[in-house]
Amino acid sequence: MSRTVPARVAALGGAVVVLLATVTACGNSAEDDKDPEHRSFALHGRTLTVDSDDSALEIVAADAHEAGSVRVTRWFKGSVLVGKGPRVTWGMEDDDRLVLRMKCSGFIADCSAKYRIEVPRGIAVKVEDGDGSVRARGFRDALSIRTGDGSVHVTDTTGPLELRSGDGSVRAEVSSRQVRVSTGDGSVHLELGAVPDRVETSSGDGSVGITLPHAAYRVTTRSGDGSVDVSVPRDDSSPHVVSAATGDGRITVRTAD
Repeated sequence: MSRTVPARVAALGGAVVVLLATVTACGNSAEDDKDPEHRSFALHGRTLTVDSDDSALEIVAADAHEAGSVRVTRWFKGSVLVGKGPRVTWGMEDDDRLVLRMKCSGFIADCSAKYRIEVPRGIAVKVEDGDGSVRARGFRDALSIRTGDGSVHVTDTTGPLELRSGDGSVRAEVSSRQVRVSTGDGSVHLELGAVPDRVETSSGDGSVGITLPHAAYRVTTRSGDGSVDVSVPRDDSSPHVVSAATGDGRITVRTAD
């Protein structure tokens, strides 16, 4: 008996290792969900806050499908082998706060969620995402995005823009006149299609690249450890203000070709 028990324990341990390896190799991805869910939520007022804990988000300004409503599509894949089953919830709180939650905990848990959120034009949007990438496009009103851990990418936007990531790259190809961007660890890349009034960018650890339309700018830069290349026309009295700072990385401010 003293020989049999260790043998069984070893066999069980080997099975657990194989199971863990299999689960890790076959991680769930929301992209694999071929039957996403669709819902519409009533929106009251001219602002929307998107509150997400752990999901990839795509947010689009679009013609309203229903008056005063936000249309949401959700993709989800999840599995928990030891523990409670995965659970995702979505709902509108306080008339203007879309709350997205995912519960995925256990000894062996693997979950992935993605949302596409279609917002009626003319609505100002604020995004708070704990862990996940955020993409947005088409906004003419104010857009604010904050993510704790994930990249941010914004396109085709003209309204005031504020982007912040605790750990992730930030990229924007926009025509906004007011732009504020910061990331704790990641690169910043901006391409502006219109002469801005003010651009403020900073990265704790990463390069900063800004491409601007032809004009004279009041430019300030600061790099703790990296080269600085400013090739736009400079004028300390210009009303078009650009600032770029990074703790460790290269700074480039140039005119579009």
